[in-house]
Amino acid sequence: MNNTNNTYNGWTNYATWRINLEMFDGLSLEDLTGDNETPVEPEYLQELVEEQLNSDNETATSYAMAFINQVNWSEIAQHINEESGE
Repeated sequence: MNNTNNTYNGWTNYATWRINLEMFDGLSLEDLTGDNETPVEPEYLQELVEEQLNSDNETATSYAMAFINQVNWSEIAQHINEESGE
């Protein structure tokens, strides 16, 4: 069992939190399925987001930049420099 806690604001991870916040926050079950009784399926949510990203380059770029901004560039540079010195 993995005891590592990688949650973000109570969600599984940053990506889950951000997609929920920017794509689904404020939407009701009725908004997504047309009624208040039909459960929303995970595959349907993924399709909605993928369609949005494919049609909106600005949104896709925003997500890419958010993940790029989390990169530890110093760590990568140090690794490359150390590998070159061998």
